[in-house]
Amino acid sequence: MARRGRVFYKDKFVGVISETEDGYSFKYDDNYLNDINSNAISFIMPLRKESYESSTMIPFFDGIIPEGWLLDLAQRNWKVDSRDRMGLLLLFCKDCIGAISVIEEQAEESDENEAK
Repeated sequence: MARRGRVFYKDKFVGVISETEDGYSFKYDDNYLNDINSNAISFIMPLRKESYESSTMIPFFDGIIPEGWLLDLAQRNWKVDSRDRMGLLLLFCKDCIGAISVIEEQAEESDENEAK
């Protein structure tokens, strides 16, 4: 099953990033798009209904993954491979620097959303 993360700007739900068979996908939530006060999470990812797709980790999200000594710490303590970009994003970006956070979406939530 593909891993997914719920993306938040401050405390507001923005959308979902997913690991797909072809790479990665990010889609803004429709409610977020319909809110006139909503802002894009990045200049390179303006608000739009279509999802953002990439064969590698989407650059904006790759940029918030820790590097250097913190990445080394993850590899040693949590046994996370530095090439597992989605794993690193879900493990370390719950509370990262800046206004964006990514919270792993549990399997039950994914199943409920797919059923709708």
